Amino acid sequence: MKPAWYDLSGKAALVVGASRGLGREAALALARAGADVGCAARDLEGLRQTSAGIEASGRRSFVQAVDVTDEAAVTRCADGAVAAFGRLDVLIYAAGVMHAAPALQTPTDEWERVLRVNLTGAFIAARAVAQHMKSAGGRIIVFGTSFVDRVLPLTVAYSVAKAGLHQLVQSLAMEWARYNITVNAVAPGYFETEMPKAVLSNSELRARVLNRIPLRRVGQAPEIGPLIVYLSSDASAFMTGSVVRIDGGQAFNVS
Repeated sequence: MKPAWYDLSGKAALVVGASRGLGREAALALARAGADVGCAARDLEGLRQTSAGIEASGRRSFVQAVDVTDEAAVTRCADGAVAAFGRLDVLIYAAGVMHAAPALQTPTDEWERVLRVNLTGAFIAARAVAQHMKSAGGRIIVFGTSFVDRVLPLTVAYSVAKAGLHQLVQSLAMEWARYNITVNAVAPGYFETEMPKAVLSNSELRARVLNRIPLRRVGQAPEIGPLIVYLSSDASAFMTGSVVRIDGGQAFNVS
């Protein structure tokens, strides 16, 4: 593979959910590969920290506080990124929330919140950037989950939203291929980030998790970067509608 295929110099990206965790790592990896990177999320202070890392790599950054449940705000953010960089080649949608409770104790408003952030927000963001990508093509990558093919207990809203997200990827990939827009998903398992902290900080629960991962460890956030760069680059130009697991083999459900 030609190294230049992974070079994102001259490209512009927007990372929604860039204030922490895997979203932040995605933004930093894109910057290291040469892209200018717009950062969006609700946490403005977290975005500023991510932006500082991008600029330390010598790339330009654009920061905007956005609630992904606000359709107009998401659309303005996409337009703002284009205005800042003059183009938009890559969208990473890494925003996500989880509600853990039995289905009988899951209020409708929590169900709707989780679907709105994890699924509807991804559609709104993808549609907004696709309007700008139609003429020149682009890359859209969303964060799914490695747990879609199995039942993750007590996460009915999260599981349904992520399953819908995987189907969304295939539907948009089919429809937007004519515009040379590729749409793919990364499907992480357990990573050492904020979202699974309640599980991984408990020694007993952590041991159970590790026992079901063939590599016997959780992922480290920087390990997501090379996959994000690959899916954002010319190296993946013939790849669309795919969901790529990165989970240490946990999807095999080996104990």
